[in-house]
Amino acid sequence: MSRHVQLDDDLYERIKANRQEGESFSETIERLIDNRSLRDLQDVFDSEQVGEMRDAIKIPEEEDTAEVRELGKRFD
Repeated sequence: MSRHVQLDDDLYERIKANRQEGESFSETIERLIDNRSLRDLQDVFDSEQVGEMRDAIKIPEEEDTAEVRELGKRFD
């Protein structure tokens, strides 16, 4: 089944610019929304919110790294 949707011209051009060779618009949109990253949301959040998200990601990564190092020391 297919649906017809209306897109603003600028959104249509952005999707078109992201199409890969041989890819339908549906496939392009599916790929774009399935592979979201913080960078994709740069126009949605302000810099303070982005900083908070980065910190929320960075702190657990640092804690995990420290935990792995400590565990490695036990086996040396």
